[in-house]
This record gives sequence, structure tokens and C-alpha cells, in this order.
Amino acid sequence: MLQARGVRKSFGTVEVLKGIDLDVRQGQVVSLIGASGSGKTTFLRCVNLLEEHDGGDILLDGDPIGYRVADGRRKRLSETKVSAQRARIGMVFQSFNLFPHLTAEGNVMLGLTKVLGKGKAEARDIAGHWLDRVGLGARRGHYPYQLSGGQQQRVAIARAVAMQPRLLLFDEVTSALDPELVAEVLGVMQKLAEEGMTMLVVSHEMLFVREVSHHVVFMDQGRVAQAGSPAEIFDRPENERLKGFLGRFHAMFGQAV
Repeated sequence: MLQARGVRKSFGTVEVLKGIDLDVRQGQVVSLIGASGSGKTTFLRCVNLLEEHDGGDILLDGDPIGYRVADGRRKRLSETKVSAQRARIGMVFQSFNLFPHLTAEGNVMLGLTKVLGKGKAEARDIAGHWLDRVGLGARRGHYPYQLSGGQQQRVAIARAVAMQPRLLLFDEVTSALDPELVAEVLGVMQKLAEEGMTMLVVSHEMLFVREVSHHVVFMDQGRVAQAGSPAEIFDRPENERLKGFLGRFHAMFGQAV
């Protein structure tokens, strides 16, 4: 479904992505792990067209993301076409990014009406369905300030999934939450994975990554340092930087990681 080949991205003179190769097949959960600053979030933002990559190719269902090739050169797509591509890729952020003046239901409905052009009645039914699915049906009329951090993040997940994206991106969605709220958000993500949602996940929740992922990619200094199954990454790490990275989690959780 998603193919990345030789993806590069720089901010000024700093090269953040140095040739990323990655595949995500339909129904897979692929997790990106690595230290802060290794390029994980930048890569996600390139996939979702929040950043424009400088080199290489990112394709969704075989279509280049964000540009077309004409006369051997890349040309940026129109904003209308970019918006249509972005609608196929959902993203849940570290910060919840809910609109404070809209209820939980209103936050989920907004994209359905404004982007997909659905009527309010249909959008309300879809929003109610997904809020029920994330355990917040009884709070559909609540505003973000009336919800806990974990509940706000679950609304954000419902909002993303309601758009029926081909691919769902998660960027450290539990890092801003109190520890007791992390499990409820990870539980929603695990259910989505079990139902076959295609997901690309950036996370430091190593137990979740090991249990839920089909494929794990360890990024280091803008490169893919090692990739493989959870067993290969966690039980048989070959890269020295990966061994050091996992060492912290082994110390915290024991050999369960």
C-alpha cells in the first residue's frame, strides 16, 4: 500500500532523512522506533504531506504522494489534489488538536461534512458509531475541556478513522498522557489493528510495539538502521545502536521486552 524509496528531507543544512526505504502492506501495523531526533516524525509528516520531501519517492497505492512526474521532473500537485491524497491518509498527533469550540461529535463530524461532503445527518450517524467504538458514545456532547487527555485522544482517533483512510498514522499519541491514561488509548489502537486497519506507528511504548506490530523499523540519525519482525528486532538485534536503545527498556521491563 505504501512504498518509500530513498526518501530524503533537509531543514536548511541539516539532513534529517537520509534515504529511507520502507514498505507497508495492507492490513499491516508497521512501527517506527528510535531515539528522539532520528527522523521518525519527519517521515510521517512527509507521508501525510505536512512536509514536502526533497528526494526519493513516497507512493500510496502506486500513486506518488504530493507530486507528479512530467518531463523527468517532479511537479507539485495542486492543492485540490493534495487535499484529496491527504484525505486517504489519517493522522493522529501527539497533541490532540481538537477544536475547543466543538463537541466530541462535532470534531468527528467536521471532516465528514467539509472534506467528504456528507450531509449532517449521515455525518452524525458516522460520528456516533465511531465514538461508540472508542468508548465515548455517552460523551458525544462533551467539549474537549470536559474530557480527560485519554478521552480527547480517543476522540482524535475516532475523527481520523471516521474518514475511512487507506492508511492511519500515529505519532507518539500517548506521550502527552498521564501513565494511567495510556492503556485506554493503546487498547483502542490494538482493536483497530486486530480489525485489519493499516497503521504506521511512531511509539516509545515498546511492549505495545512488540505485541501489535507485524514489522518494526529502527531509525537512527535519519536512516533505517535495522528492520524486521518484532522477534528479530527485540530478541536478535544486530545493530549496536539498537542494542543500546533497547537496553533501557530491558532494564525497565525485564526480558518481557
